[in-house]
Amino acid sequence: LLNINVGGKSFQIAYKVLAQYPITRLGKLALYTDPVKKLQLCDDYLVQKNEYFFDRDPSIFHYIFHFYRSGVLWMMDEMCPSNFVEEIEYWGIHLKYSQRCCRILLEEKQDELNEYLKIEKELEAELEPLETGAQFDGKFLGQFRKMVWNLIENPYSSVPAKIIAVMSSFFVLISIVGMTLSTVEEMKNKTGKLWMEQMEMICAIFFTSEYLMRLISSSSFKNFLRAAFNAIDLVAILPFYIQILFENLEDGDMQYHEELHKVENVSKLGKVLKLIKLMRIFRILKLARHSTGLRAFSFTMRQCYQQVCCLLLFIAMGVFTFSALIHSVEHDVPGTDFTSIPYAWWWAAVSLSTVGYGDTVPDTILGRMVAFVCISFGIILNGMPISILYNKFSDYYAKLKAHEISQ
Repeated sequence: LLNINVGGKSFQIAYKVLAQYPITRLGKLALYTDPVKKLQLCDDYLVQKNEYFFDRDPSIFHYIFHFYRSGVLWMMDEMCPSNFVEEIEYWGIHLKYSQRCCRILLEEKQDELNEYLKIEKELEAELEPLETGAQFDGKFLGQFRKMVWNLIENPYSSVPAKIIAVMSSFFVLISIVGMTLSTVEEMKNKTGKLWMEQMEMICAIFFTSEYLMRLISSSSFKNFLRAAFNAIDLVAILPFYIQILFENLEDGDMQYHEELHKVENVSKLGKVLKLIKLMRIFRILKLARHSTGLRAFSFTMRQCYQQVCCLLLFIAMGVFTFSALIHSVEHDVPGTDFTSIPYAWWWAAVSLSTVGYGDTVPDTILGRMVAFVCISFGIILNGMPISILYNKFSDYYAKLKAHEISQ
């Protein structure tokens, strides 16, 4: 018998059993006759007990020991797959000796672990700021830029930084409220327009100052332009200046076109101006910079884009299928709204979403049966990804919140 000690626990295995697996570590230990080669295979040798010592995990070696006795490598569900693979590689045992069910279980756990580590890495990258205070050391106006960076990017660094973060969110809300009120008929008088313009000017000045402060405090102009939040800040302030430019052009073009009696281009310019004003709605995305929930939601959507795309594909398939079915059973009904399959797309989309506006309804019994199947399919379809998305969102939100508290 070969006496071995693994992590303080003694085992005895017959030499003839180990010789059946000559490529394994213990098989080589049983077959080698050179003492020097034997000592290279173990961590220590106890002369008094004639025992070879291995500084490895004894709990996993129980499965290795069972493999030599039975010829089958078993795995338990509670074991860490990375640790198990590392141990069997050390002992020189191949996974081909394991049962197919165990290999499938191990591969599934390895895929889950790799996916978990990938998400953790991406989440850490999401949490890590593009700049750090140490990057300003030795640079031009380093201390000043570091101070500005702490004020803008690190709300937890000081009370003024917290005040600026709160003001940023406040001005975003004020800007959105102002844009909303500007569409109210009662606010379209001269006094209302003046108030809205002054409010918009104040918000634009604050956003511009905030953007310039971030630009000044950036240690790398290239990384600054590549950052998603900085792109959102730029989109938030551009409509104000583009609106001023277009309004000046509109005034000049109006005089020119009045002389030539051509106002078609002016009306087109007005439509472009309305579109530019509508771009101010993207300012609400600035709240994601200081909102843990919005950042967690964005990260969840990026991680679950495959499930979301699959859901959209199923919805599209359902819309085409049920619109064709409802048209085939309802197109002969006098005064029906299902005159063609494209006209039935709206009904199918509303029914699949289980909203059911009731603006378009089937009249025949067969059509109502199709509608019942469509609604039932929509309930099942919409309920499938909810638990997955919610669980991941809760996990990401908890990790982001824990990171903020640790700061």
